[in-house]
Amino acid sequence: MPKYSAHMTSNRSVDFFDEQFRRQVRQRELQLNPFEAAALPHLSGQVLDFGCGLGNLACAAARRGCRVLALDASPTAIAHLRATAAAESLPIRAEQADLRTHALRDSFDAVVSIGLLMFFDCATAFTQLVQLRAHVKPGGIAVINVLVQGTTFLDMFDAEAYCLFAADELPRQFAGWETLSCDVQRYPAPGDTVKVFCTLMARKPGDMGAPPA
Repeated sequence: MPKYSAHMTSNRSVDFFDEQFRRQVRQRELQLNPFEAAALPHLSGQVLDFGCGLGNLACAAARRGCRVLALDASPTAIAHLRATAAAESLPIRAEQADLRTHALRDSFDAVVSIGLLMFFDCATAFTQLVQLRAHVKPGGIAVINVLVQGTTFLDMFDAEAYCLFAADELPRQFAGWETLSCDVQRYPAPGDTVKVFCTLMARKPGDMGAPPA
């Protein structure tokens, strides 16, 4: 099953995933999830992993020659990723951050946010999505994965702050970009519930050699 990132400070979602990350580290459950595996071949150059979780994708990208900035709110996740990067001398900068309010300074050849934005209230989710779009270099790639309406498993959410996107919201948000793929997938969840994901991969108009957006 797909795994998620912890992204915020002092709420149920962070606690939920920090505990999950501790268990995954103990049990060495460090394989790429299906969304990460699909994203990996599209990553090159300077990569942002916005909500990196344990950093499985960040490490895989760095092993392929990418330079990665990896951000997450989970102290367990960032400590694990820093240790892995140091042990393998990987070009990864891992930082703990509250991604509801984190402001990006640089632009990237690829921006990835898998399993993150739905854990914010909708206003924050859309504000950060606009920021992510703006920090993809011309000709660069965005990979965005969110839970969408139709999801009935809600145990990991803070009741005060989450956002189930409309199934067609990501294509609307990336109108004018070249859509590489856009898939909606359903996964069974506990209690006869489901998780419904939309994953969009798109290329920003322009040339990779152009100045940052």
